[in-house]
Amino acid sequence: MTLSRRTFLKTSIATAIVAGGGLMVYPASKFFDDEDVEVIPHASHWGPFNAIVKAGVLVGIQPRKELDAMPTEMLTEGLIGRVYDKTRVKYPMVRASYLADPKGDTKPHLRGKEPFVRVSWDTALSLVADAIQTTATEHGNEAIFSSSYGGWSHAGLMRPQVLQGRFFNLIGGQSTTTGDYSGGASQVILPHVIGDMEVYSPQTAWPVIQENTEIFVLIGCDPWKNNRIEFRVADHQMYSHWKQFAENGIQFISINPQQTRTDDELDAEWVKIVPNTDTALFLAMAQHVYVNDLHDTAYLARYTVGADKYIDHLMGKNDGIVKSPEWAAKITGIPAEDIQKMAIRFATSKTQFAAGWSLQRADHGEMIHWAIINFAAMLGKIGKPGEGVGFSWHYGNGGMPQSGKTLPIGLSQGKNPVSAICPASRISEMLMNPGKSFTRDGIEYTYPDIKMVYNAGNNLLSHQQDTNELINALNEKVETFVCQDPWWCASSRYADIVLPATSTLERNDLSSGGTYSNDKIYAMRQVIKPYGESLDDFEIFRKLAEIFNVEEKFTDGLAFDDILKRAYHASSATLSFDEFWKNGVALLPVPQEANQWVRHGDFYQDPDKHPLHTTSGKIELYCQDIANFDVKNCPPMPTFLEPFEYLGNAKPNQVHVVSPHPYMRLHSQLANTEVRKYESVQGRQYVLINDMDAQKHGIRSGQLVEIYNERGRVIAGAKVSDQIMPGVISLEEGAWLQFDSQGRCNSGSINVLTSSQACSDLSQANSANTCLAYIQRCRDPESSNLAFEPPRTVTVDSDIRVDKVNTTLGEANTSSSETKQSVGEALFYQRCTMCHSAKDPKQYTKSQWHGITKSMFPRAGLNPLEREEVMAFLEANAKDAQ
Repeated sequence: MTLSRRTFLKTSIATAIVAGGGLMVYPASKFFDDEDVEVIPHASHWGPFNAIVKAGVLVGIQPRKELDAMPTEMLTEGLIGRVYDKTRVKYPMVRASYLADPKGDTKPHLRGKEPFVRVSWDTALSLVADAIQTTATEHGNEAIFSSSYGGWSHAGLMRPQVLQGRFFNLIGGQSTTTGDYSGGASQVILPHVIGDMEVYSPQTAWPVIQENTEIFVLIGCDPWKNNRIEFRVADHQMYSHWKQFAENGIQFISINPQQTRTDDELDAEWVKIVPNTDTALFLAMAQHVYVNDLHDTAYLARYTVGADKYIDHLMGKNDGIVKSPEWAAKITGIPAEDIQKMAIRFATSKTQFAAGWSLQRADHGEMIHWAIINFAAMLGKIGKPGEGVGFSWHYGNGGMPQSGKTLPIGLSQGKNPVSAICPASRISEMLMNPGKSFTRDGIEYTYPDIKMVYNAGNNLLSHQQDTNELINALNEKVETFVCQDPWWCASSRYADIVLPATSTLERNDLSSGGTYSNDKIYAMRQVIKPYGESLDDFEIFRKLAEIFNVEEKFTDGLAFDDILKRAYHASSATLSFDEFWKNGVALLPVPQEANQWVRHGDFYQDPDKHPLHTTSGKIELYCQDIANFDVKNCPPMPTFLEPFEYLGNAKPNQVHVVSPHPYMRLHSQLANTEVRKYESVQGRQYVLINDMDAQKHGIRSGQLVEIYNERGRVIAGAKVSDQIMPGVISLEEGAWLQFDSQGRCNSGSINVLTSSQACSDLSQANSANTCLAYIQRCRDPESSNLAFEPPRTVTVDSDIRVDKVNTTLGEANTSSSETKQSVGEALFYQRCTMCHSAKDPKQYTKSQWHGITKSMFPRAGLNPLEREEVMAFLEANAKDAQ
C-alpha cells in the first residue's frame, strides 16, 4: 500500500506520541506560526484549553490561563493522553457467543471472560435494533433499562444519556433510574427539611464569607480536591478565595476520619471522627448548647417548627437516652470535653458549616445533613451573612457569585411513555426482583422486569456497589447488554455489543462554565478526526432513529451544527456565534449585587414574604411529613441509628473502609492514563493506612495488600500515613476492574467490597461508605495490573449478516402519543429534560417544585409566561395536588 506524505506524517506523529509517553504542554504565551499547526479551542470537566494539532494529529495542549486559574495534571496530561491509548474501542464489537447465536444461548456467564469479534456498523446497529424491537415486542418497553443516567461522560450539551432518552422516548420509552449516587439521600430528605435539595444549590457568595465568617467548619468536605473537576467545565476560580479566607484569619476546622488536601492548604484543625457517626456528634453539640442556654429561642420560634419535639429527643424524654457529649464520645471517638468546646466555640462565633456529600452515602444517610441543619438552627445561624449551612462548597466552585443568565438550550429528551423507575443504587435488586414493590419519598413503585440494558457514556460496572452481585444479576436476568463508550472500561468488557463512541475531541459541541456562577459558554470544537471507526453519540442514535423511522423527530429536522447554533442563540450570550466559535468562549457578566448574595438570606430577612419550600414554610427540626410516611428506618427527626457496619460493631481486626473521590481522576475516567503514576502503588489503586494499623498487620508503604470481606476481595498498594485515623483505611473509588483467577480485583476497585444495601426506605440511596473489611499483606499476586489491557479479539472469515429488522416501535409510539398535552406539560418535557430525564411531577409537592424550579427554569431558557405555564402543570400534578 502506498502512503501519501500527509498520511505518513500523521502515522509517524501518532507513533511518536505513543512511544514518547505523552503529549506536549505549551505555555499560554506560545504563538504558533507553522502552517501545519492548528490551535483549536475545546473544553472539558478538567478545564478549557487550546488543542495543538499538527498534520491532523493531536500533539499537545495549551491551557487557557485567562479562563482557568489552576490547570491540573488531569487536563495537561490525562485528558488528551487517553485519546490514542490502547484502551480505545476502535470498532464495533460483539461478544463471541452473543454473535454466534443472538436469539439463542448467548452464554451470558462468559461476559467479561471471552473474546470479542469485530463487526461492521451495519451489523452492530442491526443487532441492537433487533434486540430493542424483540424486547419491546415480547416484554414491553419497560423491559429495556437505561443505566445511562449520570451524564458525566463529557462536559458538552450532547451527552449520551440525553440523546439516548430522546431516542427511546420516540419509540415507546425505557425504564430509567431516579436519583443519583452523589447526593441520593439528601436530595430526598432536605426538601422536606429546608425546602431545597441543597446538595445541588449555590452557596453564599465568597465576599460575604470573607467579610463575616470567623469559623468555617468542614465536615467530610474537601473543596481543594473535589473542585478540581466539574459537571460542565472547571475553571478553578474559587481557589484564590479559599487562600484569602485563611490569610484573613478565618479559622478552619475539619471533622473527618482522614486529613484532606484542603486541611493542608488551609491549615485546618483536624478533628478525627469514627466514620458514620457525625449525626451523634451534632446531636450532642445541640444538647450541650441547649442545657447551657446557648441556643437562640427567638430564632427557633420564628424560623423553625418542631423544636419542642427535637429538644425532648436531645434530652432523652422518649427513649431514655440523653444525647450528651459523654454519650457521643463513646460513639464518635471524640472526647466529651472536645465536643463541649466545639459546641461553645461554634455557638459564640460567626460560623459557616460546610458538609460534603460523602457523609450521606452511608446507612441512614438522611440523618446527617439534617442533624447539621438542626444544630445550626439551634444556634440561630441559618440565613445570616457568613453563617449557616451549605452542602455544595466542595463542588462546582461553590461560593462564586452567580450570573443569573440563561445558558445554551440543547436537545430535550421529551416525555417518557414508560413510568417504571429504579433508584440509582438499586439496580442489582431491581434485576433480581422483578415485580417487587418499594417506596421512595413516600410513593410506592414496582420494579420492572428487565431483559435489556443500554449503557451509554456511563460506567455501570464501576459505580454500582457490590460488583460481584451486579455481575451475577446481569448474567442471570439480562438477555442483551449494550455499551456505547470510547474505552474498554469495565462496562464495555462485560457487554454483549460494544458501540465505539468518539471522545469529545473528535466532535463539535457546546458547554458552559460554573455549575452555580454560569458565567461562561464554551465552544468544544472538533480537534481530530474520529479514532478508528468510532462515531459520536448523536450520530449513533441518529442512525438508530433512522432504522426506527423517527430520524426527523430525533434531529428536529436540523443538521447537527444547526442544532448547536440554535442552542447558543437561545442563551444570554451577546457575542456572534462565529466570533464565539473562533475564540472558544463567550463571557456572561455577573451583576454586582450577586457579590452580596446569602444562602437562605431572603428567608432570614422576611420568613413571611420568603418562606422556605417546606410544608410549614420553615426549617423543620421535626418533620410531620416524614412521620406520616412511617418509614421504620428513617425517623421524623435526626436520630443516631447504629449502621449495619461500623467500628462500633466491628469484629476483631476489621477496619472501616471509606471510599472518597479520587484526586487524579473523575470517578473511573482517566484511570487509563499516565496520571495514575502520581498515586498508584505497583500499578494499582493505593490504599491509605494508619501507621499503627500497618505495624499491626505487618504492612509497609509500597507493598501490596489484600482487602476482603464476604462480598469480595481486592488487591491494592499500601501508603502508610498518619493522615488517617487508626481503624480506618481509605480506598479511592473509580479504579478499573480486573479479576484474577481467585476472583480478586487485581486493580483495587472499591465496589467489589461495598454493600448494595439501601441507606433507608425513604430515599433508597446508596450506603457506600458503610463498609467493614479485613486487610493483610498480599504475597501471591498473579500478575501486574491488567485492567488497561484491551480484551482479546478474534476474527471471522466474513462479516455476519443480520436480516433487516422489522421496526415498528416508532409507528406504534406515534399513534399512542397523540394525546393532547397542555402548553405547560409540553414545555416541561421539551425544555426541562436536557440534563436528566424528566421527574414525575408527583415526586414533589407544589412547594418543593417552586424551590426546585428556581435553578431549573434559567437552564431551560423559559421566559416568564412559559414559566407560569410549566408551574401550572407541575402544581396540577404534584404529590399534594389532590
